[in-house]
Order: sequence, then C-alpha cells, then structure tokens
Amino acid sequence: MARRKARRVKDKWKGKQWYRLIAPEFFGSAEIGSTIADDPQKVIGRTVEITLASLINDYSNQNDYKKLTFQVSNVSGDMAYTRLTKFEMTRDYMTSLVRRRTSMIGDVIDLKTRDGYTLRIKPVAFTIKRCQSSQKREIRRVIRDTIVKRASELDFVQFIQELVLGKIASDVYKSAKTIYPLRRVEIRKLEILSEPKLQHIEEKAEATA
Repeated sequence: MARRKARRVKDKWKGKQWYRLIAPEFFGSAEIGSTIADDPQKVIGRTVEITLASLINDYSNQNDYKKLTFQVSNVSGDMAYTRLTKFEMTRDYMTSLVRRRTSMIGDVIDLKTRDGYTLRIKPVAFTIKRCQSSQKREIRRVIRDTIVKRASELDFVQFIQELVLGKIASDVYKSAKTIYPLRRVEIRKLEILSEPKLQHIEEKAEATA
C-alpha cells in the first residue's frame, strides 16, 4: 500500500519542470519566484505577487507596503518572463493613513502614456483637517491634471518607475497642497488596461467586424 502511494506521488511529478519567474528588464530582470508545470504553455498567464522591498532587496519601511503583480507572458527554456499588470499599496498601510476630522480625496483616472499604454490610476490625498466640498473638487482636479500631464510626457517604463518610487505622488502633493494643506498623497493602485500592440489588434478587429 505504501509502495503504491509512493509510486503515485512519483508519477504526479514525473515530466514536470520548474520554471524561474523573471521580472521585466526595467526591474532588473530579477528572479521573483518559481512555478512548476508539465507544459511551458501552462505557465503563460500565471501571476506572482511581490513587495517592492523583496523585488529590489531594500527592506526599508517605504518599500514594504508596495505590492506588484506580474503575469507570465513568454517562456524560453526554464525562464518564464513576466510583465507588470498591477501595482498597489497594502490595505493595512492605506488604513493607517485614515484620521478622524480630516478629508480623504480619491479619484479614478484612465490615461495613456506617451507610447500608448492605457493605465488606470487611483490616487488618494489626505488633508490635515477636514476641508470643504469645493476644495475637494479643486484638489481632485489638480491631482488629475498633474498625473495626466506627466503620463503624456513619459513612456510606460519611465512613468512606472516614477510612480513606484513615489515621484508622481510627490509631484501631485506639491501641486495640490497650494489649495489646502495636505498630510499625504499616494497612488494607491495602478492597473495596466492595455498595451499598444494589443490595443491595435482590438481596434483592427472592431473595424473589420
């Protein structure tokens, strides 16, 4: 009985191979995990989530609450290459920023980078004290204008690097704090909605339909 069970376990792993998950080049092509499969095609589409601290091997507090999600897009040998699909702040960190008698001003912005990537950005600003509705609207407008303008000036890689490292949030803070004193600005979430090549194929298919 024990021998048959051992054989079944052995058969289960027979023919399977481990694949190393590799981050995009603009994240240093770092190894971010591993996965196993009996066919390389089954690896494509799998996702892995990792903190920025683990990705860049810098465990300072500011990197520990930033999470990135990568998806396998191509396999070569035992290397599974990934693309970034999402960036977000941890829920615990965002909860820690909420204060009584202050205002939290969020937005959802769909935009395009200079090289045609379509992104969904979810910024949020926290005021020092509670502000009026008119001030919230003006802060939200400044946040949107600042982020959209910056995206139009940068290509995808440049924009992602500035966002992940906090420069986009810093630029927003400097622009919006003139309207009402702010305590903090963060980009709480980013999603990649479409890439230029995929978008072109979709538009072509719609045109011929």
